[in-house]
Amino acid sequence: MIDVPELSIGKRIRYYRIKSGKSQAVLGGLIGRSEDWVSKVERDLIPVDRLSLLLDVGRVLGVTDLSDLIGPSVNLSLTGSPEHPAVPGIRRALNTPPSLLSRNLPGDPLTVLELSKRVTEAWRIYETQTERYGPVGGLLPGLLAEAYLTLRSTTGADETGAVRAIVSLLHLHQVYLRRVGERKLSLLAADRAMQIADETGDPTLIAAAAWNVAGILVSSGDVRESLDLARSTIEHVRPGDDATQDHLSAYGALHLVGVIAAVRGSNAPAAWDLLREADRIADRIGHDRNDWHTAFGPTNVKMHAVHLAAEEGDAAEALRLADDVEVPEPGGVLPLERTTRYLVEVMHANRLVGDDFATIYMLKKIREASPEEIQYFPLVREAVQHLMKRERPQYRADLRDLAQHVGVLATA
Repeated sequence: MIDVPELSIGKRIRYYRIKSGKSQAVLGGLIGRSEDWVSKVERDLIPVDRLSLLLDVGRVLGVTDLSDLIGPSVNLSLTGSPEHPAVPGIRRALNTPPSLLSRNLPGDPLTVLELSKRVTEAWRIYETQTERYGPVGGLLPGLLAEAYLTLRSTTGADETGAVRAIVSLLHLHQVYLRRVGERKLSLLAADRAMQIADETGDPTLIAAAAWNVAGILVSSGDVRESLDLARSTIEHVRPGDDATQDHLSAYGALHLVGVIAAVRGSNAPAAWDLLREADRIADRIGHDRNDWHTAFGPTNVKMHAVHLAAEEGDAAEALRLADDVEVPEPGGVLPLERTTRYLVEVMHANRLVGDDFATIYMLKKIREASPEEIQYFPLVREAVQHLMKRERPQYRADLRDLAQHVGVLATA
């Protein structure tokens, strides 16, 4: 175990990679990334800010305690870390045949309108509330059972509405499960939604469902498969001149997930091409939307440009592009999770260029926007630990307050 707390995540990965006798190319291949990506990570040019990726790196390098990669302030086992309390119930619901899942529900089936309202409310809690994992996790199993019961009880036009509600609900399962580290279950929910959507032949549903699957694939390191799925679906659901706004939103979102997959697969030219096309689609829509919870529009396209520059290791360019991004206020069109992740990316870029005051400012913005979420970003913990090595009187009080909040500094 490394006992040097000031080492960055990238330096820790380099240490354990060398210790394990693996080259950068071998490590990259084992986790679905390129040699160039590993090199940039080890030089702290791009971040490793997702728990799922840290878990993969740890397993490949033989690291049994996540704190060895993140720092000594965290103590999570990679061989049996506890799952979120809501996961067992969600797992049982997803693994139960739909006809059995809803067999013992009391009362009558919901109407399609009632079901749609309940799914919308669950999404509202997830996308806007700072304390959301417990409440939403408790809702999902029962809501899934109600959804399938409602679908079996509807016909005609109502059946279409029920199908759309179930696809949306399964999308929420996918996002929720991915965030709590359950990638296999997340992919199961996403696959199920895509199967249902594909049976309808609705290009909007198909695009939204494929976007979800591509997202879980890229977060799992399967970047080539993600990019292939995004590209093939883009061709399959290309909108005409009379396309609806939600069709355009889901279609544009496919381009953005392709951007992430391409750059993480060391294919920056393809990433920029997809981003330019996404920009044209966003111009066609004209404003930010959240159809099918894709958060697509001009703002998210600009956020992805910042992310793309950061993934290429150009922090200065990322900050230049960030100057053109107006982050929506909490409770607006974009989900809280999307804006929080973007703020973390900007914070990290400021840290890479050595602007301590801007880094502190962004950390405070992240905490203000999402006091729960900030505690789970490895990049945040690393930034706070790094700043504490050379804290200055001008920001000492703010820094120590942040350090206590994220668990880097124990309370007195």
